[in-house]
Amino acid sequence: MGRNLNSLIVRSMIALTLLAFAVVYFGLTAYFFFIYEWLYPGFTDDDVLRTGDIVTLGLLLGIGILTASVLGWFLAKRIVHPLKSVAHAARKIANGDFSARASLQHGNFGEARELINDFNQMAERLQRAESELQYSNSAIAHELRTPLTILRGRLQGLLDGAFSPSNESYARLIAHVDDLSAIVDELRTLALGNAGKLDLEYTSIDLAMEAESVLASLEDQLTHAGIKTLPSLGRAIAVADRSRMRQVLVALLENCCRYAPQSTVSIETGVSGAHVFFRCSDTGPGLSKENRLRAFERFWRADDSRGRGRGGSGLGLSIVKAIAQAHGGDAHILPSENSGFGIEIRIPSRENTATD
Repeated sequence: MGRNLNSLIVRSMIALTLLAFAVVYFGLTAYFFFIYEWLYPGFTDDDVLRTGDIVTLGLLLGIGILTASVLGWFLAKRIVHPLKSVAHAARKIANGDFSARASLQHGNFGEARELINDFNQMAERLQRAESELQYSNSAIAHELRTPLTILRGRLQGLLDGAFSPSNESYARLIAHVDDLSAIVDELRTLALGNAGKLDLEYTSIDLAMEAESVLASLEDQLTHAGIKTLPSLGRAIAVADRSRMRQVLVALLENCCRYAPQSTVSIETGVSGAHVFFRCSDTGPGLSKENRLRAFERFWRADDSRGRGRGGSGLGLSIVKAIAQAHGGDAHILPSENSGFGIEIRIPSRENTATD
């Protein structure tokens, strides 16, 4: 590809030089053979002048072709280098090396710089996606293996007579089955959301009213966790899936119960520009700056404040983000200078959605 582009540019420069020469040559020939004799009929030394002109034009042609070839070669080299670099990195990525990046030489033109920067950003996202996929596959197996192992052990114990059948033992088995079903449902929701296939039943809702309802339903759970709520619920009308948005609100509040007990949780709803928002922030241990960047990764838990021992599948925030994006919005972590952790959900407002 590079050699063809090189030769194409050089041939184009030479062709352009030849075309310019042909225009000049035939123009001067017509001038000297026809127009010049008509203008100056008494001039007799025209043969010497024409011979000198032809020699001069030949020299100019040679110099022009040489100059065009040299300039074309340098120009082609500048154009081809970023293309070769991108092609080389693309081949490495196609072979499974997602760490490959294209390089940029000093003096490359602006379009080449933009091409390489965009390519490297795409490669970085592919690398993160591949790493997340590999981690998710192992995490899925780990999350499912634990309840399956417990469930099989209980059933084997009942079969061997090691455990006596009772309502309590059956209730434990059902609880393990429910845990498995919950994980499978969360994985399905996350997969559909990432694929853009999440079914949504749109209706006009007020996030403030939905937040009040969710707070009322989780009142006992919040009280048990020692959480004090500070609601500031402004009117926030949107066209959205009511059940999915309630799922988002429940997931965020349960996240506070699990990871920020004995804290104060601020809950806000309102309108910001063309979007409505729901903010949930606590005064718990929070996350470090590095961990905040991974908060929305599937199955991820921080080692200190959000360990596995406190429960949860590690999919809650990933599902929250997937549902927000399925509504045309997004979820992001609120900045925090002190301790605490906050998330804001934004989705298009009613007027914005209706015109889409």
